[in-house]
Amino acid sequence: MRSVCAWRGVRLLWLAPALLTMLGTARAQDADPPTRAGRLAYLEGSVSFQPAGSEEWVVAPLNRPLTTGDTLWSDSGSRAELQLDDSVVRLADDTSFALLDLADNVTQIQLSAGTLIVRVWGLPQNRSYEIDTPNLAFSVLSPGEYRVFVDPSGASTAIFARNGQGEVTGGGAAYNVNPGDYAVFAGANPMDENLQPGPPAPDGFDAWSNARDARWRQRVAARYVSPDVVGYEDLDDYGAWQPTPSYGNVWFPRGVPAGWAPYRVGHWAYIPPWGYTWVDDQPWGFAPFHYGRWVYVNGSWGWIPAPPPPPGGAVYVRPVYAPALVAFVGVGAGIAWFALGPREVFVPSYPVSRTYMDNINVSNTTVNTTVINNVYNTTIVKNTTVNVTNITYVNRGVPGAVTATTQQAFASAQPVNSHPVAFNARAIASAPVRAVAPAIVPTPQAFLGSGRASSAKPPAALLSRPVVAHHTPPPPPPSIAQRERAISANGGRPLSAAQVRTLQPAAAPNPRVRVAPPATVHPAPAHAAGAPAAPHPRAPQPQERARSAGQHPAAPPAAARPAAPPHPPAPRPEAHHAAPPPRPAAPPVHTAPPAHTAPPAHTAPPAHTAPPAHKAPESRPPENRSDKKGAERKPPERKPPEE
Repeated sequence: MRSVCAWRGVRLLWLAPALLTMLGTARAQDADPPTRAGRLAYLEGSVSFQPAGSEEWVVAPLNRPLTTGDTLWSDSGSRAELQLDDSVVRLADDTSFALLDLADNVTQIQLSAGTLIVRVWGLPQNRSYEIDTPNLAFSVLSPGEYRVFVDPSGASTAIFARNGQGEVTGGGAAYNVNPGDYAVFAGANPMDENLQPGPPAPDGFDAWSNARDARWRQRVAARYVSPDVVGYEDLDDYGAWQPTPSYGNVWFPRGVPAGWAPYRVGHWAYIPPWGYTWVDDQPWGFAPFHYGRWVYVNGSWGWIPAPPPPPGGAVYVRPVYAPALVAFVGVGAGIAWFALGPREVFVPSYPVSRTYMDNINVSNTTVNTTVINNVYNTTIVKNTTVNVTNITYVNRGVPGAVTATTQQAFASAQPVNSHPVAFNARAIASAPVRAVAPAIVPTPQAFLGSGRASSAKPPAALLSRPVVAHHTPPPPPPSIAQRERAISANGGRPLSAAQVRTLQPAAAPNPRVRVAPPATVHPAPAHAAGAPAAPHPRAPQPQERARSAGQHPAAPPAAARPAAPPHPPAPRPEAHHAAPPPRPAAPPVHTAPPAHTAPPAHTAPPAHTAPPAHKAPESRPPENRSDKKGAERKPPERKPPEE
């Protein structure tokens, strides 16, 4: 039997056994969702966001998980930072950025105009990392730091490999980009390369990026958290680590209000393919809400992290991103939830395989796989019951642990704190617990999130400007209206990959992407000794010139991820995690400009002086690498990842 509750156009549909059986079958057969997502980690000035499938622009929300199809625009005088598990991407002002593809083994970025600094921490052999611009595709071949600039007209792309190595493809040719290379590629077919005589002069954007890096160095959290957890770098500024006898080292947040509980300050957004996703308002609020587990210890809430790879060859499972690690409980007409505790199984409401179910749990908490198997078979495959009656949830009985809001607020990305639902604590103690999120048809606002409409948008020419790609990206995502109708027809449940494909035209290419034709590789010539620094294609702003004149820190020698201070990690009970090769040691600490101690959340800085018009890069006469003789310089061989 199915009950339907309607209010203001939003429908709540609880899963019936027959529907869950069909869901279990689909989960076993469909492709799993990505195990990774990006984090919108820093915002300065006017940064706008357009979610996949939408034509609307909203003010970018801090901590929004980003995935395939999402687009960002950093307006004049603005900056933004996107964190991934293997890299960080920073946007300068007047920059148009999109994620063409973010899958387990693919990071494909679209840069239509503006400037990016991309620092890649690690690059497994089976993962590709690509930046596509209007006239070329740049493939990152090794960890390093890269600055990529596309002029406003889209006619040229400048690439500086501060360290690391890559390859440029476009116009039927390919060029190696070696450490220290700074080249400007003009035109599309043919494409001319101008290799600059020296590195570009640093500017204020470089200084800001280096300051962000310096802030991350020597993070205590790196001792206790897996380096593959997105967003852990902010934890040291907002909390402290304490050893506990039962759970190892636990992070306790500072400055939370009295009566606070996890998953209370923020909103629920609908982010395909995962469905309802928690977006926290606190500046540190990403890693603790998408990885690990929460526990109440000595009167305080603490976060138990996904642990780092253990030494000695023990099995290590890379942490799998989750939309929200909670269980739901019935409170009448409202929606209520509480944070999952240690050893408790998270059950996705979206279609997944048994392998995915194992990995998203064992990578984030210590839990027996037999327990996971029982929950999977009961809740997903056999569907013996919708409500969980045979599991004792450790956080359910903690006073104040349960948060409730209205169904309308839940389904339309409204702040939870502004729409609370009162409930009786005794009733909650005996109310049924549902392991999966309720099947609610989202409103269009749920896809956009809590951000208000933004007037800062990229020029219309940028929105239709195509880019060159080395690898074919996925087809454009379905529109929000298409997806909303399909979710309604699916009983309010998230769509499977197969269902999404039915919403897209067969073999429809992305109209904003041109796949580069087969290319001939041209080796790079050697640099002239003692060559002076060349300017960036974009002239520094007045305040940037002041900061960069003799004050800019030297570039780091390597693109290593910030390392933890030397300290042996405390023993963790029931370690279940062969470790991958250790990340490179942290680069030496710079004398950097003062770093931000807390990323501002949607707070606009004092108005910047309008940037001057982009200037054409100074360059020596073009070199035709096709006329060069000699052997091609190949990129260094990448080590295969540990299993």
